[in-house]
This record gives sequence, C-alpha cells and structure tokens, in this order.
Amino acid sequence: MTHNPPPQPPPWGPPPEPTGPNPYVSPPPARNRPGWTRKRVIIPAAVVLFTVGVGIGASDDGTRTEKAAAAKAVPAATVTATVTATESAEPLPAVTETVTAEPKPVPTVTKTKTVRVTVAPDSGSSGGSGTSGGSGSGGGGDSAYYANCTAVRAAGAAPVHAGEPGYGRHLDRDGDGVACE
Repeated sequence: MTHNPPPQPPPWGPPPEPTGPNPYVSPPPARNRPGWTRKRVIIPAAVVLFTVGVGIGASDDGTRTEKAAAAKAVPAATVTATVTATESAEPLPAVTETVTAEPKPVPTVTKTKTVRVTVAPDSGSSGGSGTSGGSGSGGGGDSAYYANCTAVRAAGAAPVHAGEPGYGRHLDRDGDGVACE
C-alpha cells in the first residue's frame, strides 16, 4: 500500500473564505410588492414624463423648422386678400388673390486697380549705374527701373534675368539671378 502524505498549505497562506452569498445556491425569492404600488406611482409618473416629452418635442420642432426655412428662403412678400359676401341669398364663392413681390436685383460692384509704372530716364552710355543695389547687374546703360515685381508684371517684363534691362537685386528674392519669378 502506498501512503500519500497530506497536502501542505501553499507558502502564501490558506485560500480566503468566500464572502457574500454562495454562488452555487439559487437566490431567495423576491418580495412581492402590492399591485397598488404600480398603479398609483409608476404608471402616473410614466404618463407625466410622456406628456412633458411630447410638449417639449412639439414646441421645439416648430421653431427649428421655421428657423431653417427662414435661413434658406429668399425674401419674398406675399399678400393674400379674401373677400366674402355676408348678406346674400345665394352663397358666393370666396375670392382669393395672391400677389408675390420679387426682390430687385442688386447692382454689381466692380473694383478697378490702377498700377503706375515708373521708368527711369535713359542715362545714355554714362556707365553701369542704371540700377541701384550694385549687385553686378551686367551690361551698362540699363534703360528700365522697376520699384517692385507688380510693376514688372504690369509692364509685361516678368521674369527678368540678371543682365537684362530692369533687373535689380531687390526684385530677386532667392538670389538665383531670375527676378519676379
């Protein structure tokens, strides 16, 4: 016969005892509430909440619809006139006249921008001092000077390369020899 020694407890201690209800036993039956509780408390509360919700929904829906329609609608005036005869032997049909006024078109506004191009007078062959900046602008006797690239584009001379009339170092932002790219 073999003999097995009794199991030893783990080094961290014995397992904890379960607290609370036993999970292997069915829960006790619930207490029955009297029927008047449901009838006197829960159902009237549900009816009040439903009525308040319907009231809020009805009042909110109309304002949103009117605001959305007002935002999308083009202004137009509508006049309705109804004429009804009151003392008559025979009933006459009601006459309804609807007049719709269309808004007048808005005049178109056109903006005009004037660009003034200043060209330096031809200095003849007095040397290579036609442009300011002295950045080696090439040949002598430059006959054009542009204050900025807008003036160059207005004159139809863009882009201006180094050595061409009108080139200036102040017009060449990246310094690659081509101004007003």
